[in-house]
Amino acid sequence: MRKIGGLIIVLLCLVSSVCPSEPPDNLRVTVQGRTYPLYPDKLVDVAGLPSPCTADDGRVIIIGHVTDGGYWLIPVTVENGVPLDYKKQLYGKGRQLTVDAADFPTLARTGRHDPVELAQTRTITGRPVAEITRLGRPMQSSRIGFMGSDEDIIAVLQGDNRLVGRLGLTHPDLARPLFHVWNIVLAGIAQGIWTFEAMSLDCILYNGRKVYVRWQGGRGWQESIFNDESLGQYHLEMWRELDPAERNFLNDRYNHLSAPQMSELLKKLSHIHTGEMVPYYITRYGFYEGHTDFRADPLAIVLVFGLRSLEELEQVFSVELYEVLTGHHTRRSMGGQPPADE
Repeated sequence: MRKIGGLIIVLLCLVSSVCPSEPPDNLRVTVQGRTYPLYPDKLVDVAGLPSPCTADDGRVIIIGHVTDGGYWLIPVTVENGVPLDYKKQLYGKGRQLTVDAADFPTLARTGRHDPVELAQTRTITGRPVAEITRLGRPMQSSRIGFMGSDEDIIAVLQGDNRLVGRLGLTHPDLARPLFHVWNIVLAGIAQGIWTFEAMSLDCILYNGRKVYVRWQGGRGWQESIFNDESLGQYHLEMWRELDPAERNFLNDRYNHLSAPQMSELLKKLSHIHTGEMVPYYITRYGFYEGHTDFRADPLAIVLVFGLRSLEELEQVFSVELYEVLTGHHTRRSMGGQPPADE
């Protein structure tokens, strides 16, 4: 028996010496015929790889720069997966592709709301819009709230639907980069890494820009204002540094702003503080939150993640970027339309 056991050990050692670090298939990815290891294995160089990129098998990959050097290729595909339910300690992707087609068939079909359909909405997920507005106001279901005290759910949906339409994009287009960041958090959790500090991620590369990301979990969770399964537990921060040409452009075009207003404009354009509920809300309802500290503004999303340049934004919102970013979505701003629940 000792001889047989010794032989098995020798064979195992031989096998391990032949392929000592060959990762399993789910930890490798092939892009344009070349195979790379996936996170948590590191690469020294990622020259020639775009980020995001689509692998040969359809998975979407983001390049992350590691704090102590090197790069990770992190799979971040937006998809419906294992439930995300903090109450049951489930940390899957949940329903990232699901749209509320029952209430918003045009949104499900085209990626944007039909204005007439939206104005006639009386309930969402079976819950009256007046109740959703009440729950979304500050000091109701949460201290900060999901919208300003002067905003209501229909006006907020209408306002952001107009913004996204003017940008020539769809709500899923804008949810996608936020999901990519959230899926990085979930990739860390799958490796037993629960905090940003433990993951040691310096930044991600996104459409030719360095985007800095941070996250922090909470002890409890936030219930949804809609009648759905969404729960919130995380703070997500995403930002990028505006380059000198962009700052000069803004200083030239918005020289009428005071110093505090210019500082506010720069922050609102280049910094996003939100929660993981929001990309699900954007895809499902076209809801970015109202004007609260957790709002993921469409203009900030497109600029931070390189979906539109600053010059392209200015072409659409000529000398109005400050007002667009700071103005609330109220019934009056939406043209004085009557409340959808009356």
